[in-house]
Formats: sequence, C-alpha cells, structure tokens
Amino acid sequence: MDRRNFVRLGSLAAAAAGAVTSGAASAITSGAASAGMLEAGVREQQAAMAAGTLSSAVLVTRYLARIAALDKRGPTLNAIIELNPDALDIARALDRERAAGKLRGPLHGIPILLKDNIATADKMSTSAGSLALDGVRARRDAFVAAQLRAAGAVILGKTNLSEWANMRSTHSVSGWSGRGGLTRNPYALDRNTSGSSSGSGAAIAASLATLAVGTETDGSIVSPASTCGLVGIKPTLGLVSRSGIIPIAASQDTAGPMTRSVSDAALMLAAMVGADPADSSTSGAGTPGADYVRALAPGGLRGKRIGVARNFFGSADGVDAVIERALAVLKGQGAILVDVKVPNTDKYNDSETEVLLYEFKPGLAAYLAEYAPHAPIRTMADLIAFNLRHASGELRFFGQEHLLKAQEKGALTEPAYLEALANNRRYAREEGIDQVLREHRLDALVAPTGGVAWLTDFINGDHYGGSFSSPAAVAGYPHITVPAGLLNGLPVGLSFVGTAFTEASLIGMAYGYEQASGQRRAPTFAPSVNLRA
Repeated sequence: MDRRNFVRLGSLAAAAAGAVTSGAASAITSGAASAGMLEAGVREQQAAMAAGTLSSAVLVTRYLARIAALDKRGPTLNAIIELNPDALDIARALDRERAAGKLRGPLHGIPILLKDNIATADKMSTSAGSLALDGVRARRDAFVAAQLRAAGAVILGKTNLSEWANMRSTHSVSGWSGRGGLTRNPYALDRNTSGSSSGSGAAIAASLATLAVGTETDGSIVSPASTCGLVGIKPTLGLVSRSGIIPIAASQDTAGPMTRSVSDAALMLAAMVGADPADSSTSGAGTPGADYVRALAPGGLRGKRIGVARNFFGSADGVDAVIERALAVLKGQGAILVDVKVPNTDKYNDSETEVLLYEFKPGLAAYLAEYAPHAPIRTMADLIAFNLRHASGELRFFGQEHLLKAQEKGALTEPAYLEALANNRRYAREEGIDQVLREHRLDALVAPTGGVAWLTDFINGDHYGGSFSSPAAVAGYPHITVPAGLLNGLPVGLSFVGTAFTEASLIGMAYGYEQASGQRRAPTFAPSVNLRA
C-alpha cells in the first residue's frame, strides 16, 4: 500500500477508535467477541435509530473503531483500501434530516462500503487497486454510488480487490492489489477470500460495515460471498447501471449487494436499481414489476420446482455433503427438487475469455476518458507501460498476461469477437439455462457456489475448488448465493440461479432457505483451519 494512503487510513481510524470508551474498544479488539449492533442488519439498526438509542454518527464511529481494531491491527484483514474522511460529517447531516422528520428510505444513515472500482466524486481515489490510479479521484459518482447516496447510505470507504477485478494475470492471487496489498479471510487468516470483490467480502463478514457493493464479471460477487459466509446477489445484466464502474466487459459486468442476510441484500438491491440514461441496457430497469422487499415472506419455497444442477457437484466430497443437507431443507420447505444437468457448459469456456479480452481495452479507455481524464494513464498500452516502470510494486508476484492479450485485440466489429459473443449468448442462454428451465418446468437452479477458501499461494496463484458462476455470468442472468454451512470452519455457499429479471423470485427462495436453515456463523479470525476441532 502506498504510504500516504496508509497514513490517511491510520489517522482516521485511530481518531474514531479514540471516540469510543476503552471498554468498547477492548471488546472490539478481541475480534471473536460479539459485534452487537455492528453485526445487526439494516432493519435492526433502523429500529434502534428510530427509537433514539442509536444514531448514524455513532454507528459510523463504532464501525471506524472496529476497522482500526480488526482491519489495521489485530487480525489485520486489510479489507479496506481507503476510508472516506467525510463519512462522519455525512452521518451527522443524515441524523439532522432524521430529526427533522425527513427519511430517505430503509438505507437512511446506514454505513456502506464500495469496491474500489466504483467511481466516487469525493476525496477518495477510484483505482481498481492499481498504483497507476492511486490518488486519482473520479470527476463524478458512478450511477450506483449516486443511487446509494440518494437513498441515504453513508459511504464509509472503499474496499480492496483483486487488482483490475482479477483481469490482469493468468496466475493471479485473488485479494491482492498493488495499491492495497493482500486481503485475508476472517474465517482463517491464511486462506484466500476469493475475488475479485475480496475486500467487500472480508469486510462484511467481519462486520466492518452494514453493507457492501461488489462487482462481477464472472464469479466476483458470488465467489467471495460464498467463501466469506455471506449473501451475494449478481443481478441480471441491465438491472443495475454499469456507468462509472471501471470495466472489464460490458456484456457481463454488473454491481450487486454483499451482505450478512438476504433481507439486507434485498433492501440494498432495491436502492441500486434504476434506469440510467448513460447505460442503455438499464432502460427497463425501473419497470420489472419486482418488489424485492415483498419477496421477503414465509413460503418462498413452497411449490417451487428447483433443478439440482448435478454437473456442478463432485469437486469436493465435503462440500457436496453440506449442499445435500441444504437440499433437504429446501425439500422440507415445500420445494420440488429435480436432478438436472445444465447443458452446453463446455461450449463457451474459450469464447467467454475471448469476449472479455476484446471488451476490456476499449472499455478501460472509455472509462478513463469520461471519469478520470487527468489520470497518468489513458489506454491499455499506457497501463502496461506503467506496470513495467513500477515492476517492484506491481509485478513482483505475478505478471500482466491478460493486459497484454487485451492490447493485441482489434475492434469490436471484428468477426472473431462477434462470433464469440453470439456463441456465449446461444449456449449460456437459450441452449443453456433457459433450455433446462423450460424442459423441466423449473423456477430456478441450485448447486454449490464453489469450493471452500484455499490457502493463499503467491507461488502458484489461485486454485479454486469448482464454481457455479459461469452459466449465469455468461448469460447475464441473476445469481444469489446464501450460506449453507461450514466445512472445517470454512463457509460453503448454496447458489440460486434463474432466467433474466427473476431476482424477486430468487430472493424469495433464498430467504425461505436462509430462515429455515440459519447457517451463517460469524468468523473467529482463526490463524488457520484447525482440522482437529
């Protein structure tokens, strides 16, 4: 991490830590101690603020103290890349609005963290974890950031991520960025958080804020949510605006909630959606007729036909055993389970990568021109050259193979790109998810989200244990992961996937499972997995 960022983070967090009593600070420092109201959800925090026993300013102060105790000291999670120096002032202003009888909605005064590839027009950088954009402030908010501010959320800070949203190297280490260093998993500190929304996952698991925003191209919300014991929602492409988010690929990128409960995720998603004139894909986002909050009701699983995607089982016996127990809960809540295979999943592995490489270069240039024209880089070629000049900070652990391959690609009018994109949509949508849903008259698909957190390995890079992310990611369809239990103390996630714009139905099913199973457990910040426990 750049030294000035470290000093800025440390001074702000230390000041907040000094604002709480020594007894409270001691409780926070213990890490494993109950986080109390900091672990609570949006509705509980709002009830306390409505009763006058809590304020947004106090909540922000306590979260800043917990960040100082757990993220910068103690377990040293390193989930937060930068804090918002204006967060406390914003919270106080929102408290004054509350006192005057003006409430913006369910997120009024609620502290939230944004992944550091989401533009904010404030005193924080928007860097995608890269030293090339360290200190570079965006000219205006991303649409998502503006939506959340308008809803009354307090942007507490930015979270670390796999640099460039994990689109830099074929041998990358998830959760590491040149600017932010390595984020550690709060369930076992030597384990990986997955990525690329690594800091968002670790921070919310450790109760460093109430809510966080992640972004996903393929797996970057649901995978870290699963390995950090969270609920994560990857929305349908076009439900949440992409404008102001440092891109990989317009055909797959989206932002989504990462939370400790389905209820919080639904409340947050409702605030994030909306038609953005700058993103034509969202033209219908305000009219799906979906009430995500109304979906939080008993009976969300009753009578639902759910396909168990058996071709995404088998990567680990222990994980499968956890998911089989989850399937029993689904059945017990009235769901009808049908064993199926999602077809043609082997037909877009290469074409997906091809599309991402083609779209990355022009997308990055367009973002820089619009949101950061003052940045020291303007193009992919500039970024590659910057990394070579600053190799000691950027290239010491792994290279930039994806950047080099993206630079070699031509225009988005080339037949190779157009054919790859058409292939993706055919086999992931109509001859993939839609086909299996139609043939078996299904409401959704379920499978293990992925494997458990692996040991962080700077020599060999990441080694995932299976993943169910690609079908929904390539199709642009919704995907929700919910905690399903622990395996050797490490979280396992259960995924719900549906066709386009079925978020409300999936939320209802995920909520029904969550309420019946109650499988989320707070992390204990263990140094490693204890197989004897």
